[in-house]
Amino acid sequence: MNASEGAVRPNWLKRRLQSFVYAGRGVWLLRSEPNARIHLLATAFALIAGAALGLSGLEWALIVVAIALVLTAEALNTAIEQLANALMPNHHPLVGSAKDLGAGAVLIAAVGAAVIGVLVLGPHLLRWCATLLHA
Repeated sequence: MNASEGAVRPNWLKRRLQSFVYAGRGVWLLRSEPNARIHLLATAFALIAGAALGLSGLEWALIVVAIALVLTAEALNTAIEQLANALMPNHHPLVGSAKDLGAGAVLIAAVGAAVIGVLVLGPHLLRWCATLLHA
């Protein structure tokens, strides 16, 4: 290894670590979005219910993918809205349309996640309720 390669590695690693800091800041900003709070509440419910009901590995995978999809859609929608507001502070029909499309994407993801939640958690909840009734 020559001297120039050794000098590049620490900067490369530092830049990679800083990119994770920026990404973490973006995830943290989600908590300030009202709709994201609803998604985070649903996430907490799904994780607590999954832990209490003893989901299988595949069921956990489905729940985690659904959660990731919704939170990703919410983050992208928020980014689109903030960028649109910065570029076009006054109302513009195309900006409004872009915002509506972003919100629609979040809705599609949330409905899909809800369906996955019902399909995965539903049978476990029904069994749990049945055992409570027969106890």
